[in-house]
Amino acid sequence: MMATIAPPSPLLEVSHLRHYYGATSKRGTPVIDDVNLTLYHNEIVGLLGRSGSGKSTLLRSIAGLIDPDEGEVNFHRDTGSNAPDIAMVFQTFALFPWLTVLENVELGLEARGVATDIRRERAIAAIDLIGLDGFENAYPKELSGGMRQRVGLARAIVVDPALLLLDEPFSALDVLTAETLRTDLLDLWFEGRMPIKAMLIVTHNIEEAVLMCDRILVFSANPGRVAAEIKVDLPQPRDRLDPAFRALVDQIYARMTERPQSPAQQKNDGLFPGMGMAMALPRVSTNSLSGLLEEVDGTPFNGAASLSDLAETAELEVDELLPIAESLQLLRFAELRGAEFVLTPAGRLYAGADVDARKAQFAQALIAYVPLASHIRRVLDERASKTAPARRFRDELEDHMSEEYADETLRTVTLWGRYAEIFAYDEDADQFSLEDPA
Repeated sequence: MMATIAPPSPLLEVSHLRHYYGATSKRGTPVIDDVNLTLYHNEIVGLLGRSGSGKSTLLRSIAGLIDPDEGEVNFHRDTGSNAPDIAMVFQTFALFPWLTVLENVELGLEARGVATDIRRERAIAAIDLIGLDGFENAYPKELSGGMRQRVGLARAIVVDPALLLLDEPFSALDVLTAETLRTDLLDLWFEGRMPIKAMLIVTHNIEEAVLMCDRILVFSANPGRVAAEIKVDLPQPRDRLDPAFRALVDQIYARMTERPQSPAQQKNDGLFPGMGMAMALPRVSTNSLSGLLEEVDGTPFNGAASLSDLAETAELEVDELLPIAESLQLLRFAELRGAEFVLTPAGRLYAGADVDARKAQFAQALIAYVPLASHIRRVLDERASKTAPARRFRDELEDHMSEEYADETLRTVTLWGRYAEIFAYDEDADQFSLEDPA
C-alpha cells in the first residue's frame, strides 16, 4: 500500500471577515467584505492589491489590533507552546526614538515580564541575526532606513512568534536597500534561522510578491475582497529575468485589470467602482496622464506596452501605474487588454498635439465619459449666476460612497475640469463657476 500524504497543517484561518466604514457598522459601506483565507505552516503568503483595498485592515484584524465587525480569526496554537502567536513589522519602522536599538528590540520581551538578563541575551542574538551587530547602543536617528527596518524585524522575531505579519515592510526604502533586506529575510527563512512558521506580507509590488511568496491573494477594492488566489511554483531563489517569472507577473497584471463581469459595469469601459455620478475616481494628475501617453507613444513602445515593462521603464509601482492607465481607458485614450496597455487613435493624437489642442481634446473626453464632470458643467450652464457650491456635489457623491472617496473623486474631477477649462473653481469659496470656461 502507498502511504497517504497528510494534508498541510493550517496555522491560521480567517472566516467571513467584514469591516465597515464609521460607527454605523452594518449600515455602513464595507471596507473589506466576506474575506476568507487559510494560512499553512511553512509558507509565505502575499496580500496583493492597491491602496484602499483593505489589505492592511485585514492584517491588523489578524494581529488583534482591531476587531472585525463580522467574522472570525482563528489561530491554531501548538500544544504546550507559550510563545506569542503573532508579531508584526510595520511600514514606518515604528521605533521609539529615545530608546537605543537594544532597548527597542527588548520592548516586547519586557512587556511579557522576561527577566533582564534573559531578554538582553535574546535581543542581542536577534540583532546579530538580522545583521546589526555593533549597533546595539545606537539610536534610530543614527541609522539609515534599511537599518531601522532591520531593528523592526529584530523586535518582531525576538519574541519567537509562529506567524510574522509584514505590512509593506520595504515600501519606505530605496530600491537597492529594499532588495538587500528582502533577500536577507528570505535567506533567514530558508535557512531555518528564525522561529517563524509562516509569513503573511501585504504589498502592492507585483514583482516583490512573485519573488517572495508561495501563494498570492489578489485583493479587489471597494470593498476589499479576495478576487483571485495564485500559486507560485517557481523554485527559490527566483530570477526576475526568468521567462516563467515574467509570465507570472504579466498574468497578475492581467488579473488586476480584468473588467467587471456585470454588463452594466462593462458599459462604462472603466474599472472604477460605481456607475454614473457614483463612479469613484482616483487622484491622478493631468501631468501623469500626459506623461504616460507620451511614454507609450514614443520609442520603443510605439503605442503599445506590457504593463510590467511600462512599470519598469516609468519606475512606477502597480499602485501608481494602474490608476493612471485606467483613467486613460475611461477617457478613451487607451485600452487595457489583459497585461497590455494600448493607445487608441485618440490617445496617439493627444500625445502628439500641442497644449491648446490637448486641452480641447481632453475637454471633449471629460464631458463625454466622466458623468460627474458633465453634471457640474450642466448645473453651471443652467444657473443664472453660473456658479454652484462644491458642497452640493460632494453631498451627492456621499450618497453613493464614503466621505473619503467622495472628496478624492471631486478633487480629481476639479483638477481635470480646470485643466480642460470646462469650469473654474475657487478654493477659498469652495465654489465652481464659469468665470473662465473653455
